[in-house]
Amino acid sequence: MTVWTYCQTLNYLKMNIKQFEIWIADLNPRIGTEPGKTRPVVVVQTNLLNGKLLSTLICPLTTNIQKGSKILRVHLVKGTANLDKAGDVMIDQLRAIDNKRLIKKVGNLNVELGDKILKNISIVLDLIK
Repeated sequence: MTVWTYCQTLNYLKMNIKQFEIWIADLNPRIGTEPGKTRPVVVVQTNLLNGKLLSTLICPLTTNIQKGSKILRVHLVKGTANLDKAGDVMIDQLRAIDNKRLIKKVGNLNVELGDKILKNISIVLDLIK
């Protein structure tokens, strides 16, 4: 590892990323049904790992709202966490991304929305017995 690469790695480890923050992330290139584009994402990774890894677990957001979906989507109204449009958190698109994909912090979700997201992830991953 070169000195330059090492310094860049340290910078990405120092990023102040917290659970339930909304960030703008570059999800390109996409493959198949993965959401692509530069779009908002919600950080779902525990704060115990944030700042220690070079990747972060996220769920992307979409403005393609699915009104009937109660488990695979969590709806966010316009203005939530400084979002300029209403959107849905895509629970079924949970993925790890390299921290280099995170461009800018937008805002924070409240505890109730964060809890709903975690509950829905637990259902989708069959963690609730």
